[in-house]
Amino acid sequence: MLLHFYVEEASAEAALVELVPRILQDYTDKFEYEIYPFPGKLALLRNLPNRLKTYRHFSDQDWRVIVLIDRDDEDCEELKRRIERIALEAGLATRSSTPQHFQVINRIAIEELEAWFFGDIEAVVAAYPRVDPDIARQAAYRDPDAIRGGTWEQLERILKFYHPGGLEKIRAATDISHHMEPERNRSNSFQVFRNALLDLFD
Repeated sequence: MLLHFYVEEASAEAALVELVPRILQDYTDKFEYEIYPFPGKLALLRNLPNRLKTYRHFSDQDWRVIVLIDRDDEDCEELKRRIERIALEAGLATRSSTPQHFQVINRIAIEELEAWFFGDIEAVVAAYPRVDPDIARQAAYRDPDAIRGGTWEQLERILKFYHPGGLEKIRAATDISHHMEPERNRSNSFQVFRNALLDLFD
């Protein structure tokens, strides 16, 4: 199966390069994948309609498109409807609209990709040993998908010793995702993403 991932920034690409093979480690001989990053969420949403239309010529191939986008401050249901509509208007079925026969999986990182890193504090500490390993027990970080004040800003705060000039998002994504164990991640939005990939091969 050919998997094409569309993401809104290079840091998401850096994370998925590490995470996709790990999530699908039991199916390494059954898939190939490519990741297409965009320079921001608006660019992804603007270009996605034309990109998806090209897949109408892939009808004889075994493939899936996975769109991963940050919720940020948007209404989650409205954002999901928007990206679902883009796929349907391109003539493609989505997992939500046609669960048995679909080409597109739309997934939202809540509120941002960095929430997935907070979901695996062990990986953060492995990459950056000066981070307090007990941070996941603090009320502010207990639910990775509900961290207030922006997850990338909070990640920047706890990594300021290692990123003194401000968070280098691609570097952090690479460093942390290299140590992540998908099954232990406490972010619900990560687990929804992970399960969607695993379901492709069940």
